[in-house]
Amino acid sequence: MNIKLILKYGLVGLLGTVLHFAVLVALVEGVQFQPVWASAIGFIVVLLVSYVLNKYWTFQDSPSGWKPLVKYSVVSGVGLLLNSGIMYTVVDWLHWNYLIGQCFVVIAVPISNFIFNYYWTFRKSAHS
Repeated sequence: MNIKLILKYGLVGLLGTVLHFAVLVALVEGVQFQPVWASAIGFIVVLLVSYVLNKYWTFQDSPSGWKPLVKYSVVSGVGLLLNSGIMYTVVDWLHWNYLIGQCFVVIAVPISNFIFNYYWTFRKSAHS
């Protein structure tokens, strides 16, 4: 694992974090969505944007085809469950502000997603 790769993933993650917060706040404050659902929708938007950026910029040498997208979706699905679980715990159980919950999401989900995406989703096959 090299530092350039981690920095690229971090930049994509930073963009995704800003986008996720923007969608979350817009839906909660502007449309009165429930925060857990708004965060899940933001997560899905970021999933699409970050897949394209990670596939074609961060992990440029990764395998092509549908397999990486399916793997990325599985990893992101686990991330979405983690995201929703954290938001539910913070907002509905602890009754804290939804932005505090989103801060916890920003710490936990990107770390787990990077590990799975690096070692599984975008890993070059042994035949390459």
